[in-house]
Amino acid sequence: MIADTTIIANRSNYVDFTLPYTESGVSMLVPVKPNGSKNAWSFLKPLTWDLWVTTFLFFLFIGFVVWALEHRISKDFRGPPSHQVGTSLWFSFSTMVFAHRENVVSNLARTVVIIWCLVVLIITQSYTASFTSLLTVQRLQPTAADMNELLRKGDFVGYQDVSFVFGLLKRLGFRDDRLVPYKNSEHCNSLFNQGKIVAAFDEVPYIKLFLAKHCSKYMMTDPTYKADGFGFVFPKGSPLVVDISRAILNVTEGDKMTKIEEAWFGKKDRCPESTTSTVSSGGQLGLNSFWSLFMIAGVAAVLALCIFTVQFVYEYRKLMSPQVDDDSQSKPSFWGRLLNLLKTFDNKDLECHTFRGDRVGDQNEVRLASLNVMSPSVYSVHTEFPVDSTQTLSPSMGSSSELHDNTIAQEVAIISIDLHPDSDGEGLVATANDEITRH
Repeated sequence: MIADTTIIANRSNYVDFTLPYTESGVSMLVPVKPNGSKNAWSFLKPLTWDLWVTTFLFFLFIGFVVWALEHRISKDFRGPPSHQVGTSLWFSFSTMVFAHRENVVSNLARTVVIIWCLVVLIITQSYTASFTSLLTVQRLQPTAADMNELLRKGDFVGYQDVSFVFGLLKRLGFRDDRLVPYKNSEHCNSLFNQGKIVAAFDEVPYIKLFLAKHCSKYMMTDPTYKADGFGFVFPKGSPLVVDISRAILNVTEGDKMTKIEEAWFGKKDRCPESTTSTVSSGGQLGLNSFWSLFMIAGVAAVLALCIFTVQFVYEYRKLMSPQVDDDSQSKPSFWGRLLNLLKTFDNKDLECHTFRGDRVGDQNEVRLASLNVMSPSVYSVHTEFPVDSTQTLSPSMGSSSELHDNTIAQEVAIISIDLHPDSDGEGLVATANDEITRH
């Protein structure tokens, strides 16, 4: 009887195997190195570049949509062009920390902002969790990613001497001059330390036994090429095969096999470094994880912008109708009508409740401006009447030249008469203001 032998099809032609008593397979053993992600730009690593770019573009897009919806009805989104651009950008990016203070009046804009704040909340919380894990959890990455990388670079790999793994590696495409045999686990560790091999291929039970001693320096990576497992070998037709197989079943069905594995390989949590996840681009948060959120926010913003555009064009549809111009007696062009519509969009919506107080003032300014153009609206007549301090000012008093020579202290009453339009704008009202000064 021979023990500790891998059951493969080629060997079964010459000997009989018992049932396997442990799982087996061929896997790759590689050294590990600490992940060098803690640097000055590590804050960019939790998100992929496509997610960074998409988020930045959506900040600009949401800022434009909110500006378009609020420009005519909110005082915060009006002013010089540079102020409007700055306010839109500030409002959009401030939603990232929920510090926006501009007053949002439109219900459409409020809907867009609510949905966008939900998207920003999910992204920021996910970024915080990923960045925290990146800085606090110890991560290791293999020096060789997979077998294809070894084949492409032509690196040296090790295998256990006098093992079927040699034939497997040759079938996978490795050249004979790139295969280095080793006798035992200590010899394998020495080859790694000397830099003679980059990776080693061995059966899974042997790799587990190796990691039980050197778990902080190496790790087992995929893929694993399956085998039937370890079994006992007997000559062809041996009657002991059935009895030994039955005894193996009695051991593997209970917890005895688990205790045996813990005795030889150690407990699974004894060396957590060997099972530390590797860091790759797949560990970052990518656009594929959040594309549905961006789609919902984008559809809501576009829909709100379309509804606003339809309402605005319908309200001012007369500006787009090809009517004859009174001055030139010709129909304005399409671009001319569109320009008039854009000018109307840039004006305040005086029908909105936010500008009701301004509407009365604007109407008065327009009426006074029209009176100033048609005729003089204000007339001032200044007349000086010298009077004695003990007398009452009256029109029957003498002329100012006669009273000017009087040596008695006099008082001069200055009467200012202002003529201005009445409340109906149909007549003039005279207002006299008198001021007493002493000369």
